[in-house]
Amino acid sequence: MDIIDKLTEVLTQRRDAAPESSYVASLYAGGLNRILEKIGEEATETVLAAKDATDRGRDDALIHEVADLWFHTLVMLVHLNQQPRWVLDELSRRFGVSGIEEKNSRAESQNSA
Repeated sequence: MDIIDKLTEVLTQRRDAAPESSYVASLYAGGLNRILEKIGEEATETVLAAKDATDRGRDDALIHEVADLWFHTLVMLVHLNQQPRWVLDELSRRFGVSGIEEKNSRAESQNSA
C-alpha cells in the first residue's frame, strides 16, 4: 500500500468523524466551499514559494507548500467520492503521449459529445 492509498483510507475514515476530532473532519464539515478555499489558499502559497525557489537543490519551503496543495486536493477528491488513485491511473494513461496529442484528443471527444 503506497502513501496515496494510505491517505485515501484515512481521509475516507475522517469523512464521518466529528469536526472537533481532526483537521480533516473540520474541513469536511465546512463543505465543498471550505475545501476549495483551502485549495485556493494553498495554490497561492505554492506559487509564491516557487517564485522564491532556487534551482540549487531541494527547496524545503516549496516542497512543503506543494505537499499542502496535493493534500488538500486529495481531501476534495474524497469529499466528492472520487478515488485519488484514479488521478494516478489517468497520469499513467497519459505517460508517453504527447501533451499536444492528449489535449487535442480531449477537445475532439468534447466536440463529438
